[in-house]
Amino acid sequence: MDDALAVDRFQFAFTVTFHYLFPQLTMGLALLLVVLKTLALKTNDESYNHAARFWARIFGITFAIGVVTGIPMEFQFGTNWAKFSHFAGGVIGQTLAMEGMFAFFLESAFLGLFLYGEKLLGRVGHWVAAFMVFLGSWLSGYFIIATDAWMQHPVGYTVAADGTVHLESFWKLLLNPWAGWQYAHNMSGSVITASFVMMAVGAFYLLGRKHAGQGRIYVRVGVIAACVFSILQLFPTGDQQGKMVALHQPVTLAAMEALFETRDGAPMVIIGQPNMAELKLDNPIMVPKALSFLTYQRWDARVHGLNEFPRDLWPDNIPLLYFSYHIMVGLGTLFIAITVVAAVLLWRGKLFESRWMLWVLMLSFPFPYIANTAGWMTAEIGRQPWLVYGLMRTEEGISPTVSAGNAIFTLLGFMGMYMLLGMLFLFLIWRQIQQGPAVIEEPRKAGAVA
Repeated sequence: MDDALAVDRFQFAFTVTFHYLFPQLTMGLALLLVVLKTLALKTNDESYNHAARFWARIFGITFAIGVVTGIPMEFQFGTNWAKFSHFAGGVIGQTLAMEGMFAFFLESAFLGLFLYGEKLLGRVGHWVAAFMVFLGSWLSGYFIIATDAWMQHPVGYTVAADGTVHLESFWKLLLNPWAGWQYAHNMSGSVITASFVMMAVGAFYLLGRKHAGQGRIYVRVGVIAACVFSILQLFPTGDQQGKMVALHQPVTLAAMEALFETRDGAPMVIIGQPNMAELKLDNPIMVPKALSFLTYQRWDARVHGLNEFPRDLWPDNIPLLYFSYHIMVGLGTLFIAITVVAAVLLWRGKLFESRWMLWVLMLSFPFPYIANTAGWMTAEIGRQPWLVYGLMRTEEGISPTVSAGNAIFTLLGFMGMYMLLGMLFLFLIWRQIQQGPAVIEEPRKAGAVA
């Protein structure tokens, strides 16, 4: 059973991690498409419409692959996690059904209109289509986040006589306080991903001295959006999400910081290595009392260490949780530094001639994917050993009739199919970038960088 549990967990982790590479781009791009269409309406500059058309093609390809890779996750609730589905289906079935029936249909229907109906809809109608794609995309994200938030902080339920849980209050489920900050934090992360991708493509064009006008638009819009949302990712969304963890999952907070002993005036760890054999942090670099202040707004506040909690309540992989959390925070800090410098250069009119900064922007696009993945690993590993926090432990939720061998067989199949899908996605995206936006560029001045 332990082997089956490990394979089931790894299979779901693999499929959801691969799948989320695509929605994090489309959800962020949905907002940026609205920005581009709004600028086109406001300025009457057709170049913004050209930009929107180019990124709509990127959106469409990414959306299609995201749909294909997301379908197996729904089936895994029944195949690999049948006991969990039986236990919690009366609650999470509500938000998952709403995501599919309302948000996904809204997004996909208006995406077709946005991609192929520009002449039919007209300028204002096409903006409305872009906005509806954005609305559907972000509603879809909220229903998924609300589902995960209930697993992190279950509310609005009753326990039936057979031990299963049923929905007591739809609005408590939908307005779960955990969901609000988790959603804001997640969506700002998706905008950061899309902004860095847009900046990278723009920088690629500028460095290659082609599609210069479009490249400037991509870099300008991407830098401004990335700067704003990188700051929002730190405060207030990241700060408030951290406070939710401290309030409702104090053992998770201790594990994230590898805080083994309760401390008054607890330090914040910059770097170090958890030593699980001796229950200490090796080679730490710390900021004294910073964790207490950030968590409770008091320099001398007490932060509970792992020693305060029974060992069977500790997250089951503290080193992985610790490193995931610190990778997320470290990269988030790097994003602020990169985008603030780029924004200053943009404001001073020097960004497009600063080739070193364009290289930084072009090469930085993988980092938001790493940061978002590390963030979700922090959330889900931190919830362990619970599948539904305080109600159902992870080992209780798997399908008893699915063996480890069955799960390994399907896992290998998913890996093979996803490798092919990933290669197809990269080929299609690279072809779109190579073709570039369908726009006649203005003549480039002699000696100009871009």
